[in-house]
Amino acid sequence: MKNFALFFVAALFMAACTISDSVEFSGDLQLGEVVEGTLEMESPDTFYFDFSADTYIYGVCDQLSVDVVVSLCDSTGISLGKFDGPGVGPENFWFEIKKAGEYLLVVKPFEKESGSYTIELKIVEPIATEPKKRADQLFNPFSGEGVPGGVVGVIRDGELIFSKAYGMANLTHGLPFTITAPSNIGSVSKQFTAFAILLLEQQGKLSLEDDVRKHIPELPDLGKVVTLKNMLNHTNGFREVFNLMPMTGWKSEDVLRRQEVIDILKRQEELQAAPGEEYNYNNSAFILLAEIVERISGEKFPDWMEENVFAPLGMTSSVVRANPSVIIPGASQGYVPDSTGYHEAGDLYAAYGAGGIYTTVEDFSKWMANFSNPVLGGEELVNRLVTVDTLNNGDTMTYALGIGVDEFRGLTFYSHGGADLAHRAFATYFPEIDAGVVAMSNNASFDAGRIAFEMAELYFGDEMEPVEEKEDAGEVTDSSGVSVPESVLEAYAGKYIVAGMGFTLEFSVVNGTLKMAMAGQPEAKLIPESETLFKYEGVEATIEFKRDEQGKVTGAVHSQGGQKFELERVAPYEATVEELQALTGKFFSKELETFYTLELRDTTLMLLIRNTKEIELSAVKEDTYKGDIYFIGELVFQRDNTGRVTGFSAANGRTREIGFEKY
Repeated sequence: MKNFALFFVAALFMAACTISDSVEFSGDLQLGEVVEGTLEMESPDTFYFDFSADTYIYGVCDQLSVDVVVSLCDSTGISLGKFDGPGVGPENFWFEIKKAGEYLLVVKPFEKESGSYTIELKIVEPIATEPKKRADQLFNPFSGEGVPGGVVGVIRDGELIFSKAYGMANLTHGLPFTITAPSNIGSVSKQFTAFAILLLEQQGKLSLEDDVRKHIPELPDLGKVVTLKNMLNHTNGFREVFNLMPMTGWKSEDVLRRQEVIDILKRQEELQAAPGEEYNYNNSAFILLAEIVERISGEKFPDWMEENVFAPLGMTSSVVRANPSVIIPGASQGYVPDSTGYHEAGDLYAAYGAGGIYTTVEDFSKWMANFSNPVLGGEELVNRLVTVDTLNNGDTMTYALGIGVDEFRGLTFYSHGGADLAHRAFATYFPEIDAGVVAMSNNASFDAGRIAFEMAELYFGDEMEPVEEKEDAGEVTDSSGVSVPESVLEAYAGKYIVAGMGFTLEFSVVNGTLKMAMAGQPEAKLIPESETLFKYEGVEATIEFKRDEQGKVTGAVHSQGGQKFELERVAPYEATVEELQALTGKFFSKELETFYTLELRDTTLMLLIRNTKEIELSAVKEDTYKGDIYFIGELVFQRDNTGRVTGFSAANGRTREIGFEKY
């Protein structure tokens, strides 16, 4: 391990390597050399390089016994990007070096971990400017005979103008990925479900303003009318099933009957938010929408979609998979990285409506063609599909009916990402130029959105607004011209929580720049708009810090997607052994029909759930704890007037306020 003070000394001893006439680099890693490393808790390894301009690099960090985060920084320590995929197996990384200079490749453990890894720099070459060659670079991590792969399709005027497949569709049988191999598009399926509901409305069989209980009357009356439109745009307030079920000990490949989803929602005692109050992504809603299609039509949803959507559009390779046991000829098998390389992963049960569609890039070109020339449904229906609504507070959403609507480099685009257990997908369509991109993969580490937008820029960039000029590699120009004293930035540093949602944000000052980090997410730079208001670099979001009359920072408001989230600032807190002991015991949730057991192991509070590895809880503040797994984002303990613990509420963002009583 090295530190920044050694940078220039180390550079003197680095060996040079020329890859081509136009690319030269020198560094601590040689091309094709496998280097072993060991990480200690929160201590990174740093590799130093000198790269020429317009250089593409690709490598693999094999996570032997530690979950790593790989990032590239310039010589001042400013990050140009990072990779933090699955916690085991190969962590692929690739970067584009725009300017010649000195760079640092940093490998650090994710959170408080230690262990061993290997790292190999596989490719160093010029950044390709020809679109087809650039596609090859983007798919380098997903190419070869031993790697789950993927496919990309570029669509113009309803026709595929470029498509190519990479890697393998099935590792067991050695079958390569092809452009005709159907692949699971996950939540990209939601726009198809929304289209089905709109077709039924067009036929006079329902209305988007219908109360969902009109069609599924066994759902409880929770005091507010939840409309079908609330279901379609994620403003309904229902529990999100795939964030809720892991809290019961259910595992992602366990059987889940569709009736169980309804039964779970029947036990919900109150809405998480009033209808139309907030956007909160919800798979449960789309599962119920598919149920409504079945109840109205009298047909199974997969059959109805084939007859009423796929066949009329000529999507002959598309199918709704009813459950993971259904065989789809020629389909790609999903894979998740593990310590041995990859293991097979199935699909989610009960998912159709929210996901479950297998399709090809050619079939998706036919779907996109219907946006510009709506032979199915007509222009009015398609316009309704992509028309955004407003929240109750009047803020405009960036999500319409099963599909996102936003702007990129001056062009409106419709888009959606998808992720089942292993498959990944992203589709984006630019209506003003009748063009789009779809990217699909059977590899859980595939970044479909990034690849889709890069391909869109390569093929349609001339019709987009120019990219904003950058001062330095990876740094966006601060157009506001606002300068905030570092003493003020330091006052904002610290830990903040989104009450009731289980999210913790940590702000720090690095080289005079305010940055935000959240577990499992890339670090984000904040650019000042004023002394209290900042925008996030690369994300359509802002944060405004709040101060009292004495100037003390009391909290902040995070604004994103038309919603505002109150952040509570929390001081460092460490519970005593006696305080932790008082939280132990057995707790029961009537809603989940599940017991939780809390035990004290030495000085660590552990949460035990059936069929689940032990979960370590850490204190956020007094009586508020966070688990080391995504579905236990927050436990807030309740006490009676004597101070005795009587229960707690559990939350994980999409699912909130699950009550547990001490047993």
